[in-house]
Amino acid sequence: MPATLLTTHRVEKPWGRMKLWPGFPDPAPDGEPVGEVWFQTPDSKTPELLIKYLFTSEKLSVQVHPDDETARRAGYRRGKDECWVVLAADPDATIGLGTIRPVPRDELRAASLDGSVEHLLDWKPVKAGDFIYSPAGTVHAIGPGLTVIEVQQNVDLTYRLYDYGRPRELHLEEAVDAADAKPFVPPPAPANPDPDRLVLAEGPKFVLERWKGGSYRFTLPEGEPGWFVPVAGHGTADGVEWHAGQCLTLTGDCVVEASEDSDLLLAYPLAERLATIR
Repeated sequence: MPATLLTTHRVEKPWGRMKLWPGFPDPAPDGEPVGEVWFQTPDSKTPELLIKYLFTSEKLSVQVHPDDETARRAGYRRGKDECWVVLAADPDATIGLGTIRPVPRDELRAASLDGSVEHLLDWKPVKAGDFIYSPAGTVHAIGPGLTVIEVQQNVDLTYRLYDYGRPRELHLEEAVDAADAKPFVPPPAPANPDPDRLVLAEGPKFVLERWKGGSYRFTLPEGEPGWFVPVAGHGTADGVEWHAGQCLTLTGDCVVEASEDSDLLLAYPLAERLATIR
C-alpha cells in the first residue's frame, strides 16, 4: 500500500490560540481558539498511534492518563503513553511533570478539590528542541506559550484532576485511581550512533525517531504502519509529495526523499527501533 496523506481535524480548546504555526491557517477573527490539530486516517479503523500538534496560550488541566490495564477495565482498547517534541516555547514556558514528592491518594484527591494540586506539580522549564516522554500514570499539565507535536497511544482518554475553574468535567475518582503521583524520572536516553537518525524514544509503547534531510530506504514489519511527520522541508514518500505541517502513514518497503533543510519524525508502534533502515 502506498504512502497515505492523513486528513487534519482541528479541535477548539479554551487554552488554544488564535495564532497557530506556519502551515496551519489561523482561526477566523470571530472564531474560537484552536488548541489541537489531529491527523486522522481516512478509514474508520483506530490505529495504534495518534499524532497531534498542540498550540497553548493558557495552562492545560492537571490531568493523568491510565495505563493499558486500567483503561481496559474502563472499556477502552488501550491506555495512553505520550510524548512531546517542543517546536517553539516562550522564554518562561514550563510543563508540569510529576509531583515534587510522592503524594498519597487521599492527599491528591483533596489537593485537586481545593486547587493546591497545581502547586504539587514539578513545573519544569522547556525550550524549543526539548523532548519529553510521559508514561501513563504521570500527573502532568502543559503550560502556556508552547507549540508541540504530541505522539500518543491512540485513545481519547484524559482524566482531569483540576482545571483552574473552567466549566469542564473533572474525573477525580478515575484520575486518582490511575495516577502514579511521584517525582518524574525520565526514561534512559537511547543510544544514537547515527547523527542523521536520532532515536528519541525506544518503547515501551512506540518508537520515535528524528531524521535530517536526505534519502532513506527502510522496511516496516508486515502489518505495522509508520507515521511520517515532516516538521520542516519538503519531498516525497513512496512517490507521494509532502511538505511541513502534514502527516503520512507508511507501510512495507518505504522510500523517502527529503530536502536538505528537512526536519522529520517517524513514529511506529514497536518496542524496538527499525534495524533495516539503510
